[in-house]
Amino acid sequence: MKFIDNQGITDPRINLAIEEFVLKHLPMDEDSYLLFYINEPSIIIGRNQNTIEEINADYVKEQNIHVVRRLSGGGAVYHDLGNLNFSFLTKDDGESFSNFRKFTQPVIDMLRSLGVDADLTGRNDIQVGERKISGNAQFASRGRMFSHGTLLFDSQMEHVASALKVKQMKIESKSTKSVRSRVANITEFLDESMSVEEFRAAILRHIFGMEPGQVPQYKLTEEDWKKIYEISEERYQSWDWNYGYSPKFNVQNAKKYPAGIIDVRLDVKDGRIQAVKIFGDFFGIGEVNDVETLLADVKFEEQAVRSALADLDMVHYFGNIEKEDFVQLLLLQQ
Repeated sequence: MKFIDNQGITDPRINLAIEEFVLKHLPMDEDSYLLFYINEPSIIIGRNQNTIEEINADYVKEQNIHVVRRLSGGGAVYHDLGNLNFSFLTKDDGESFSNFRKFTQPVIDMLRSLGVDADLTGRNDIQVGERKISGNAQFASRGRMFSHGTLLFDSQMEHVASALKVKQMKIESKSTKSVRSRVANITEFLDESMSVEEFRAAILRHIFGMEPGQVPQYKLTEEDWKKIYEISEERYQSWDWNYGYSPKFNVQNAKKYPAGIIDVRLDVKDGRIQAVKIFGDFFGIGEVNDVETLLADVKFEEQAVRSALADLDMVHYFGNIEKEDFVQLLLLQQ
């Protein structure tokens, strides 16, 4: 494994572009990579989420908080200078996607070495007791993948609660009353105080088994940086990518499954599905617009919907959900 130094950049639109560049362009036959980045105040939106419904727009504007969509699924998260993000980038061996334990265990082991009683809980969270200190997500493309996560080291918790809108069904599934009561900073659990830089060095030391200055690195070239800035401009600085348009709809059904929240919006006219949009914090490899295309112009009745979805690989697009559950979700208002 090689470490990639992002040169202290705190713009999320650049850091996410670095991650995408590494995923798509660096050799991975023999190498895998570890990337760290710290973002200035930002909300990072999951790939399949409806941005407007995830953020408190007035607060975000007032506080000058970036809003940027990432490639991976999962839910929206708040980043600031007290939040350290890690990303493992590697070949997709066909067994690692959705295996969050594989990628979080080295981080958990390091936290425990610092006296933090951390463990992986639920789908993708690292918690200390009932308090969440890390959320994780994954993305796979063309035989490559990354598994990345947040580490709430010393974040401004009032912004975490105020900048995000969290669906009630998600809060209820965690058996807690609010975002603020559910999250915690790692600094609350440390035996001895340290800076975020010292914390970052401790992770490198634990994962590579050597001092940070001795860690093997891939150094981004001038040509690499040129491509990174192109990716940033084309995707992560694009309103269409970060916000996007939501079609008009007259049917909306949402439910939380083991795979996560799935929220379907349908525009139904004269008994046919005219347009479909699927939102949620689920993890899948496939592009959900494939599913949206399958359902467009299909009769809004059970047999026609079942027929349209007959060959659909649910796990590929949504993770752990049965096709029957998805059909019932679509037809809930029938």
